[in-house]
Amino acid sequence: TKVSQWNKGITVVIIYWTLQASDAELEAALEAALEAGYRHIDTAYVYENEAAIGRVLAKWLNSGKVKREELFIVTKLPPAGNHPDRVEKYLKRSLDNLGLDYVDLYLVHVPFGFLEKGEDIHPVESDGNILLDKSTNHINIWKAMEAQVDAGLAKSIGLSNFNISQIKRVLQSARIPPSNLQVELHAFFQQKELVDFCKEHNIIVCAYAPLGSRGTAKLYERAGISKDFPDLLNNPKVLEVAEKYGKTPAQILLRHIVQRGIAAIPKSTNPDRIQQNLQVRCNSSKYL
Repeated sequence: TKVSQWNKGITVVIIYWTLQASDAELEAALEAALEAGYRHIDTAYVYENEAAIGRVLAKWLNSGKVKREELFIVTKLPPAGNHPDRVEKYLKRSLDNLGLDYVDLYLVHVPFGFLEKGEDIHPVESDGNILLDKSTNHINIWKAMEAQVDAGLAKSIGLSNFNISQIKRVLQSARIPPSNLQVELHAFFQQKELVDFCKEHNIIVCAYAPLGSRGTAKLYERAGISKDFPDLLNNPKVLEVAEKYGKTPAQILLRHIVQRGIAAIPKSTNPDRIQQNLQVRCNSSKYL
């Protein structure tokens, strides 16, 4: 399967991440990314941008500029869908948004679930507290995920933001083992134990926020919460290595991840940086 080839070279380890961009901004950036050669697109139901991505994909597919089999599209089951009776419903909604018959990889976005409250992505009680579904059962959800592969709606399935004990729980009863785990991972948060565990179980790891969590920092700031996030792009050691090799700080940080055999999904809406992020060559088997 295509997911098993993610660690074979740069064309399958740098994926265009689509979180935190307006529709117009995203469509322009996605056009630039596809022109640059990106073919792996990562999104999620809760990002509320699948329809915008679908419009760009339809344009490229209908014009013949790209074939469906050349694309690797990833989306995720929202917390409100973390119930065996709702997995298919939310996947079909995502497929309708994207204008596709199937996704290449469908992930359980988070290990916790929300109760459904209309169409609220983040349902809350009258007191403002989130409506958590305390009956969330990973094993039952995974069985419903496997059914989506059987139905041809997803080529492969995986997990996101799960820890080792939660992954073990899924593996113990899985008929189709998770093919991928997507987690926050960067130079200051290397997740070595988790990565080693996944490698032992043939689970490809994909790093989100590979350049650090500055976007998350902005969310905290807007919420009035003070929290320190490392600025990796201006880290003295990163800048030193970047100058030594004539690369950008982002390229150094991405190469650090790629050399560990880990996929990375950098997010940018700047055409120049989109192109630069793809110029991280790591095709030698010694890095895999």
